[in-house]
Parts: sequence; structure tokens; C-alpha cells
Amino acid sequence: MESQGAKRGAGELKDGVTGGPSKRSRPAPSLPTEASLYAGPFPFYRRPSELGCFSLDAERRYHGDSRALRYFAPPPAHGSAPDFDLREGYPERYRPRNEEIREGLDHLLRWLLEHRGQLEGGPGWLAGAVVTWRGHLTKLLTTPYELREGWQLAASRLQGTLYLSEVETPAARAQRLTRPPLLRELMYMGYKFEQYMCADTPGGSPDPSGEVNTNVAFCSVFRSRLGTHPLLFSGEVDCIDPKAPSTQPPACYVELKTSKEMHSPGQWKSFYRHKLLKWWAQSFLPGVPRVVAGFRDPEGSVRSFRTFPTMEMFELIRSDREGWNPSVCMNFCAAFLSFAQSTVTQDDPRLVHLFSWEPGGPVTVSVHHGAPYAFLPTWYVEAVTQNFPSPPKTSCPED
Repeated sequence: MESQGAKRGAGELKDGVTGGPSKRSRPAPSLPTEASLYAGPFPFYRRPSELGCFSLDAERRYHGDSRALRYFAPPPAHGSAPDFDLREGYPERYRPRNEEIREGLDHLLRWLLEHRGQLEGGPGWLAGAVVTWRGHLTKLLTTPYELREGWQLAASRLQGTLYLSEVETPAARAQRLTRPPLLRELMYMGYKFEQYMCADTPGGSPDPSGEVNTNVAFCSVFRSRLGTHPLLFSGEVDCIDPKAPSTQPPACYVELKTSKEMHSPGQWKSFYRHKLLKWWAQSFLPGVPRVVAGFRDPEGSVRSFRTFPTMEMFELIRSDREGWNPSVCMNFCAAFLSFAQSTVTQDDPRLVHLFSWEPGGPVTVSVHHGAPYAFLPTWYVEAVTQNFPSPPKTSCPED
């Protein structure tokens, strides 16, 4: 069940939307984001179960299988520091994804069409559910503690299902287009670390000599429920551990991260407050049990490893009064989903409610119709409204 904090936030919204003697006097709907409003017991969150998976190849083409899955293959635990040069191959063997192409929910929607009739409970289960990417939910979880980056989420309802898709904010677009060379190199280092730590086959050895192509991705599709809100979401998975105690996903999945070396208690405190929060949110949602991090020196060489069990991350920050609380994160997310479900009531794929948030303020809503915010592609809408035929064999066309 939702905590009192989540109920209070949703209740304030409901009163704001329905109060007043006439439509003209109604205040604009909004949702507060202060962490103190969402303190309370941890809400119900159903253990995530994997429904299926899909892969994206080097050309970003969709494949409804696990061909892009990689296997965790770390170096031996004993011996000297790993000889991982995260700058090696940059920029000659770097092929980043074209970020100007806004994919929306397209790949997840293609998977959904292929498996809609096979879902537990049948296609009707989706009525009332929320369909989105794991990354969008991660941003919701971290909102009460985020100090720098705002977000926008577009929401549309189709046959009872609520779809959430991120919209790039003007500030985020400006930052992306003016991304400094050092930041681009740091992004490469994260992918390069994965190359050092993963093999193409169980028991195989990593091959870091190849191209780093960020088009390639293995994505898992999960089912869960937060409070009263059924969830179907997908997220990229870095690798699977063939030696994990349980071979049942997501218990065998591993998240890989990099960070700069820490040399003082103050640096570790900042790391726990900010970066670890995002690592926890990203891994907790799909039930990935651990994050393996490589800590690099200023020259880009990995000097040490550390494993962070997802369910133990909060223990590292529990005594910090200015730290984060998982209950606050999940209660706010539950309150936002209630906010979105009660706000987006009309079943129209071209009608978009745009939820916007900037640090220090509430979540606000604006209403739009059609371009540029409508995100459910024509091929998906037509398939869903025509008794769910199989999707085309080729890549999904652009809307």
C-alpha cells in the first residue's frame, strides 16, 4: 500500500483538480516534490518478473531475441590492479548512437505487439497499466533529491493503458549539443569498461579490441506493480552472470558502472548521496541484485573494483541526515503515477499531457494535441485498435 506521504500528495492533487465552484476557478493541477511530503512506510512494490527480451543491433535494428546479451567475465579477484585503459580506442573505434533520432517507446511497443496475446492475464491486463522505460521511472524515483536536472514526460492513454515517454527538455538539448570533449570521452569510458568486463559467450574471455558501438543493446521487459499501479517497463541490461546463485532473471543480471577514484571521506559522502542514489534506483526497479563499479584514476585507468549489492546501498547513507531515503523515492513515484492516472483520462493517442518539472518546484501539466508531442506511432495505434495483428517483419517505420 502507499504510504501516508504518497496519499497526502495525491490527495492534494485531487482537491486541487476538483475543488472550486466552477471550471474557471480551478487551480492548475500540480504535484509537490518536497521529500518531506513522502516520508513514511515503504509502499508495496511487486517483485519484478521478466516477461521477455529483445536486442538492438549495430544499426539499431530491433530483434525479438537475446542476441545482444553479454556475459559477465571479470578478471581474477586476486593479483594486481586490473590493466584497463578506458581511453584505449578513443575516438577511432567509437561509434555512438545518433542522439538526434528520438526513438520514444518504439522498440518496447514493437515487443508489446509481438507478445500482447501472450501476456499473463491476456491483453486486458494492460488496461489501467503504465507502459514506459525503466529510465523514465528512475528519474521519477530520484526527483525528490535531484538538484540540477529537470525532466518532461509525455503521457497518452490508449485503450485504457497509460504510456509515458520522455521529452528532451530545452536545457538538456542545449547541454547535449554543447557537450565538451572531456564529457564525451567519459561517456566512452563507461562503455569501454563494459567491453573489458563482458564476453560474448558463457565462460568466454572479453575482447576489448573491437569497436565500441552504443547502438547495440540487450533489453529486458519487466512486469511489476507499485501500490495500485501495474507496470510494464523495459530497460537495458549490461550482462548476465553465468555463475550467479540463481540463473533466473533478473537475479542473474549485473549492472556495470565507472566512477573516479575517491580519496577522502567527503568525496565518498558526495558519491553516496548523489551517484549511488541513481545506481540504486536504476537497479532496484528491475530487481538487478548488484552493481559492479570500476574506479578510474585521472588518466582513465581502472585501479580498483567494488561491488554494491542493491539492497544494501541505503545502509551506506542511512546515518546521513542529508542523504536519501528509498521510501521517499518510491512514495513519490507512486504519487506521480496516481497524479498521471487521474489527470490523463481521455482515451486518445494524439492527446498528450506533458508533465514538466524543474528542481525546486512542483510537477506541472500542460495539454497538447498532435505534433510535436504525440509519441504513439501510427503503426502501433492501428495495430492495437485492429485486434492486435502481428507487427511487420521489418523494422518499425517512423510515424
